Amino acid sequence: MGQGPLAGLRVVELMGLGAAPFAAMVLADLGADVVRVERVGRGADVLGVTQDPLARGRRSIAVDLKRAEGVELVLRLVERSDVLVEGFRAGVTERLGLGPEDCLARNPRLVYGRLTGWGQDGPLAPRAGHDINYISLAGALEPIGRPGRPPVPPLNLVGDFGGGGMLLAMGVLAALYERENSGRGQVVDAAMVDGAALLTTMLHGMRAAGAWSGGRGENLLDGGAPYYDTYQTADGRYVSIGALEEKFYAELLRLLELDPADLPDRDDTARWPELREKIAAAVRRRSRDEWAELAVASDACLAPVLEPGEAPDHPHNRKRQTFVDVAGTVQPAPAPRFGRTPASTPAPPPHPGADTDTVLAELGLPAEEVRRLRAEGLVG
Repeated sequence: MGQGPLAGLRVVELMGLGAAPFAAMVLADLGADVVRVERVGRGADVLGVTQDPLARGRRSIAVDLKRAEGVELVLRLVERSDVLVEGFRAGVTERLGLGPEDCLARNPRLVYGRLTGWGQDGPLAPRAGHDINYISLAGALEPIGRPGRPPVPPLNLVGDFGGGGMLLAMGVLAALYERENSGRGQVVDAAMVDGAALLTTMLHGMRAAGAWSGGRGENLLDGGAPYYDTYQTADGRYVSIGALEEKFYAELLRLLELDPADLPDRDDTARWPELREKIAAAVRRRSRDEWAELAVASDACLAPVLEPGEAPDHPHNRKRQTFVDVAGTVQPAPAPRFGRTPASTPAPPPHPGADTDTVLAELGLPAEEVRRLRAEGLVG
């Protein structure tokens, strides 16, 4: 650990689920020393000790946060850290004694990164929710899907990870940059509803310009345009087509062996169904992988739709090492790439509490004190 552009950065992660661990994973991937605070007695996750990529690259300490002495241990860890990351519901860390005021009082330079679905304030702040709820309120879910069909949840990529964890990681880095000028830490309030809304910025611009006036599945980038959609191939698989520009569309027609004279004007939205059927019939003539091979040397903007398990074996992904094997689990590699301070292959997820003794020793606790804390069940 510690190789990458964030080498030397010290992060405390209050263990949670999903989006906040993703933010901590990104920081760890880029070289930060992330110490994950877990609860005493917690076993391996459902995915297994070494199989959850979101927990990779950390050190782990197990502490009983229901006891004042356990909270004090975490505050001592905060004193020597640059960042704290937490993803609990609004008000939880305050009740634990590990809220922003508690932590910044011990370390005024601390960047306190917190991630919730609804944010730290507002009518819904104390309420429960999940990715699908946050992106619904942000206006990010309604446009996704086919005409006349219900909106389609885009997994939990838009709220939890794109609009949540990635937003928090970016916010933490921005606060660290500001700290170089002010010398002071601050709270970063990342909310998935805010982040999901931010991801729709271009959509709002297109609506204002009149370029997104149709219903769901009837516009340029939502599968409405026949030249920006997915199509089934001869073997029942799919390819994606994104030939937006005229020159790429011309190359697509050449690849599909379609004569432009036999096709309706691609800008005539009333005839999009006819154009779609012509493209669909052409795509059905070959298998997915046959089209993929033909498209390698082409600017037709055609690519195979791969299953997650297939993606690591694609020649492009293999060449770029887009995926890595960590303790037998194939998973996405750290990103982005850095020319002078490259990140290393992540370490596998630690067993909960695996680094308790080491971290406590770094805080200055003697071995006999650590043994006492273990015996009393305060750490594990």
